Amino acid sequence: MIMRTNCRTSRFILFAALCFVGAAVAALRAQAEDPQKASALPASAFSVDASKYVGSETCKTCHEDIYNSWEKTPHWKTTLDTKGGPAHQGCEGCHGPGAEHVAGGGDVTKIFTFKDASRQQTSARCLSCHGNAHEQSHFAASAHSSSDVGCLDCHSPHHAKESEHLLVESQPQLCYGCHTSEKADFAKPYHHRVNEGLVECNDCHNPHGTGVLRQVREQPNGDAVCYKCHVDKQGPFVYEHVPVKTEGCSSCHTPHGSSNPKLLKVSLTNMLCLQCHTFPGVSPAGPVHNQSAKYQACTMCHSQIHGSNFSDVFFK
Repeated sequence: MIMRTNCRTSRFILFAALCFVGAAVAALRAQAEDPQKASALPASAFSVDASKYVGSETCKTCHEDIYNSWEKTPHWKTTLDTKGGPAHQGCEGCHGPGAEHVAGGGDVTKIFTFKDASRQQTSARCLSCHGNAHEQSHFAASAHSSSDVGCLDCHSPHHAKESEHLLVESQPQLCYGCHTSEKADFAKPYHHRVNEGLVECNDCHNPHGTGVLRQVREQPNGDAVCYKCHVDKQGPFVYEHVPVKTEGCSSCHTPHGSSNPKLLKVSLTNMLCLQCHTFPGVSPAGPVHNQSAKYQACTMCHSQIHGSNFSDVFFK
């Protein structure tokens, strides 16, 4: 019985060793057949032979200006961790082993250079460390990724203008570089105070992607992000206003900016209400009084329009 158990254990160990060797051979073969494809592999996929790594101090002898800029960033602190070995430390944690680059007198073909790589290759490098983080976990399926926007279009490890997230430009100007229609919305008379610096695009959207439309931060319909500030509109209420729960805030409001007070889609409140509340047409029934003479703003009476605990017609 003991001999049979030992035999099974030996077979398992042999099988695991063969799998490991096979994976290593496949990686080397891919690198030999297609160097560009191999360059997109994360830093952890490269050899951890210590002799192939020279350390950041060696890089500094030629790239002192870049090193001095990098030394002031969060990357410098995180890459000092020695637990991951030389493949995860310093400049070579992103650019790969530098011994051949140094031996070749600075031959750029002997090391990974981000400026000569595609967006897919550079993003793959970044995601080898950041891909498991909550913020970046949806990036591959994000609108930015599908529009061929790479990490380095928004971030700069060496020359960032914003220190916390290494952005090439501070918000909202960075976002406005592509999102010109939203820039125009925030210039309207009534808008969320993004240009004033009280709200950031990043407060409502995750630029690295989410599981919802428009990369809004909250599930499931995106309105939870509105309730972070507009707490009194969240409910639950005894009497719910159906569009608030089914279509969300954007059924009546434009989230970025509007020419109408309270970010409404139309200028007259009663015209907005009558889009649904027609009379004597389909339910829900519309008003029975003459709006042209009086009470043109429905919310003068129906003040609790987002929901009420006391009135089924949303009176106060």
